[in-house]
Amino acid sequence: MSTATHIEALLKARIGLDAGSIGTGAVERAVRERSQALQAADTQAYWNLLHGTADEMQALIEAVVVPETWFFRHREALLALGRFAAERAFADTARTLRVLSLPCSTGEEPYSIAMAMLDAGVPPARFRIDAVDISARALARARQGEYGPNAFRSAPLDFRERYFTPTATGYTLDPRVRAQVRLLQGNLVDPGLLAGEPPYDFVFCRNLLIYFDAPGQRRAVQTLARLAMADGMLFVGPAEASLLSAQGLESVGVPLTFAFRKPDPARAAAAPASAPVQAKLPLRMAAPPRLPRAPVPLRPAPVRPVPAATAAASGRCAALAGIAGMADRGELEAATAACLALLDGPGPDADADAYCMLGVLHDATGRTAQAHAAYRKALYLDPEHQESLYHLAALLDTLGDHDGAMRLRQRAQRHTRKHHG
Repeated sequence: MSTATHIEALLKARIGLDAGSIGTGAVERAVRERSQALQAADTQAYWNLLHGTADEMQALIEAVVVPETWFFRHREALLALGRFAAERAFADTARTLRVLSLPCSTGEEPYSIAMAMLDAGVPPARFRIDAVDISARALARARQGEYGPNAFRSAPLDFRERYFTPTATGYTLDPRVRAQVRLLQGNLVDPGLLAGEPPYDFVFCRNLLIYFDAPGQRRAVQTLARLAMADGMLFVGPAEASLLSAQGLESVGVPLTFAFRKPDPARAAAAPASAPVQAKLPLRMAAPPRLPRAPVPLRPAPVRPVPAATAAASGRCAALAGIAGMADRGELEAATAACLALLDGPGPDADADAYCMLGVLHDATGRTAQAHAAYRKALYLDPEHQESLYHLAALLDTLGDHDGAMRLRQRAQRHTRKHHG
């Protein structure tokens, strides 16, 4: 076995990195960089220094781990988090929500989480975010809270106006956002990671598992599940969703969010086998879901034919679920065409869910005017439709109508508080 192979094996043992996932050349470049820094004659000489020089292993890890992130990356997941967080915050006013972001890199993700939760109306005193990364260098940059233009790649950028101050070289993050985040150094490969901490309501671990081999992925998912509460949610990257499904975790069912939860036998037993699948909408802005009605005690009843309207409504729910599935796979144009066909076809009158779905699809493909019209139609049909209120508020923010966006969010939050007592 060559010295280079030994170094790759050591990196896998220490941080779980499968060298093939980033290309052997990336590890070779990092070794070459560190060899030059230590003036090592060759790879074998560097191997000896790697074991005999204090902190050199961490220096090699820093050279291999190149941060690649930006604010509101995979925006739908972050904004869906706001919806779920607001639901929990309003349902239990004594609860302080706990969120974990791992790896947090230079801070863009945990700070995006904080901004999404603040925008969703969760009071600052009601949530805390632990942000963990193996890189001390990345954590130092996160603590500075100063970012250049490359950190703002995902439109819309309305959040930048609310939470950043322009400087000569970029933007400085609002101290209110930074105060919500605790930055910690840690390693997901460590089986005792955060062992002394209470579990988390929400765990974000996106675009890290793809760098592990299969056994490492399984161990990492087990650690993430340990860190989450029984009713907690795990958010991963688009390419990692199948890894969680393979280990028995259940999709939350919100397209484009890649959110999962632990299986709950009681929940599965309580779900009627014949119940229609409810389509979940990908969220631009978080909105607490409506509370389910109290269950009605079951009693024997004669079997009656299913009314035509009920069958049609069930068919519409199934159709929306299929459209949501297309969106989740990235088939946005096909999903839009299917949604338009559903609205134009025969059956019961168009409902707010269908128009909201159409608005989301138009929104995702950059058709701003069509998205605006679809959300307005949804709110005409249901003035208290939570998803549409928040989606339209986010759209108005991108158009510069911040007052209008604020009024919509306040309207949605008043409705939520009313239904949570």
